Amino acid sequence: MSNLPLDGAPLAASPLTRAVLEIDEYTAGLGWDQPARLFALVDTARLRAEEPELAEQLGLGADGDAQPAALTPVEQDELPGGVPLDEFLGTIAWPEAVSGCALTLERQMLPPDAESQLPKGLTDERLTEWVARHPQRQEVRMTVGVLRDGARESALRLREKDAATEVLTGPDLVPGLAQALAATFSG
Repeated sequence: MSNLPLDGAPLAASPLTRAVLEIDEYTAGLGWDQPARLFALVDTARLRAEEPELAEQLGLGADGDAQPAALTPVEQDELPGGVPLDEFLGTIAWPEAVSGCALTLERQMLPPDAESQLPKGLTDERLTEWVARHPQRQEVRMTVGVLRDGARESALRLREKDAATEVLTGPDLVPGLAQALAATFSG
């Protein structure tokens, strides 16, 4: 991944929005049915100054052409299998050099009116199976980023509308995941 400006990204977009869209674009290039991916978000200028070799590997160079206050996403090791996401996130402690973090993952979702069709008393496993068989299900890729200062941003991409121009963005699209990521900076 690089920290190059995204085609189509709003010029006035915040550094966090640009980073989340960069991660969404990167992940889209890998295709669907991918595992969840975790990214540290680091200040690009600080990365160049403190880790010039890593910055060079990421294609950031030392020419100083990054936008002011730009963030560079750095993909972390693969998430452990068999551990619920909330439990895994509870084990993370970021070093001070990390300005924020982002997570991208795929899920199936249903429209709000499908809630009335939900059978009562389903276990988590049965609920997952029920959603997977529902004719109105949609596959979605969610990319959520947070900063230490509390800023949040999300990008949602539907599999059936898999185009950069169809990505929805906003700070409150996936509030539970944003809250869980923000909690990795407290403690």
